[in-house]
Amino acid sequence: MHLVFATSIVPCGAPETGYEIANAAVLGALARAGVRVTVMGFAWPGKQPAGPHETVLLGHVDVTTEGAPALRKVGWAATALASGLTFASAKLRVTGEREVAKALQSIGPFDGIVLNSVQIAGAFEELLTSRPFAYVAHNVEHRSARENAAAASGRLARHMFEREAELLAALEARLCRKARFVYTFAEEDAAALGLARTGRTAVLPLVTRAAIPDATAPHTPQYDAVLIGTWTWAPNRIGLDWFLNEVVPLLPEDFSIAIAGRAPDGLVDAHRRVRFVGRVEDAAAFMCDGKVVPLVSRAGTGVQLKTIEAFELGLPCVATSHALRGVAERPPNCAVADDAESFAKTLVEARDASWPRLDGTAFHAAQQAALDANLKLGLAVLSDGRAGVAA
Repeated sequence: MHLVFATSIVPCGAPETGYEIANAAVLGALARAGVRVTVMGFAWPGKQPAGPHETVLLGHVDVTTEGAPALRKVGWAATALASGLTFASAKLRVTGEREVAKALQSIGPFDGIVLNSVQIAGAFEELLTSRPFAYVAHNVEHRSARENAAAASGRLARHMFEREAELLAALEARLCRKARFVYTFAEEDAAALGLARTGRTAVLPLVTRAAIPDATAPHTPQYDAVLIGTWTWAPNRIGLDWFLNEVVPLLPEDFSIAIAGRAPDGLVDAHRRVRFVGRVEDAAAFMCDGKVVPLVSRAGTGVQLKTIEAFELGLPCVATSHALRGVAERPPNCAVADDAESFAKTLVEARDASWPRLDGTAFHAAQQAALDANLKLGLAVLSDGRAGVAA
């Protein structure tokens, strides 16, 4: 079976963001299923595909909004408004449909397309949905956009997010209706997309790594708590702001906190109690540097990959209920707290009682087994209807 994996950003080395980690998990499952995959999409500026012989590159593009030059943002907005596309999909229109059609033709006969997330699907919808396809819904994007609109501080930002929500709701409905099969990363997302009991959907439990590091190796944590994430992504920022503004002031002065990942402008100066360390080379090693990992998600859909990673590493955690979406079983060294006072109190308890690190091997194995099994459900549907599509 030969599938085209159409994605906004192709693998360009070791995965760093949650989006890239999820993509690596799905591509790994496709490989274990014996599927021949050709990846098609864009690369980050200055980077090349990790698998050049299995990748068709549509160009180079930087899709990050935070820190982008004002002129580039204006160009994205103008493209979005002129074309009726979402802001996220407009970023990918550095290449036209004719070039994408030529790219598909260069791949040769294939049995179907895996549309990986909504961004590239929206950018080239008519072309990419004209062939048999499965849709990977990383999130319920229109719901996230509405949450972002509610959290936006400015009128223009709120208007843009509201526009995104309307367009995304219609786009996601079309993709789910046309797709032969739809994968989500959380059971709740399938219901939110109107797919419950349709027989055309399955949840993909994710893993963040191929193998689990040795949890028995001696290690002395450097901080009481550590957080890591892509904080420029609006749903992650909502959780981080809640933690910094409402939880941290309730913690003792001697409670040390380190946060890795790119910090949005102004955040470092506003929160002097916290050490912002920027990008780290080894995310797992950094997470192990904390006595406890706060999992602070309060917005967004899909699965919280830092929750999966913390459970794989067996690390003590305090999590919001929202951070546990898409997780079937919570380990005994993870507590749940949803209000700031309880969250702060439980963090201190975890530090003072030295909650133990557990072996996450069984959790990782169960996640990967379920991922492989559920992925095959959609492959069977695509296989039944395949016709060796010639681009």
